[in-house]
Amino acid sequence: MVFQLRTYQIKPGVMDEWLELFHGAVVPLHEKYGLPVRTAWVDRETNTFTWVRELTGEGTAEEQEAAYRATEERERLVGDRPKAFIESMNVREVERAFPAEG
Repeated sequence: MVFQLRTYQIKPGVMDEWLELFHGAVVPLHEKYGLPVRTAWVDRETNTFTWVRELTGEGTAEEQEAAYRATEERERLVGDRPKAFIESMNVREVERAFPAEG
């Protein structure tokens, strides 16, 4: 299993709008295309948004990301909209430290 810890610096004053897009389009599309969102946190004091997604498909993380981004549905529902909210991002691959829950 491959997980990504994704930390975004959100532009001031747009966190609630980002969360609407995230919950309304990003999360459902990630689920549909094999990149389920496992958890997310908001630090409103620093405008930081952190989330974890799992890559459950075939291929490298880059290949799975490219396949997701190439979908017509993602282009239609999300497109370039995240650029209006995200100032910067840091993406790291991480592994589970606890055994998988059964």
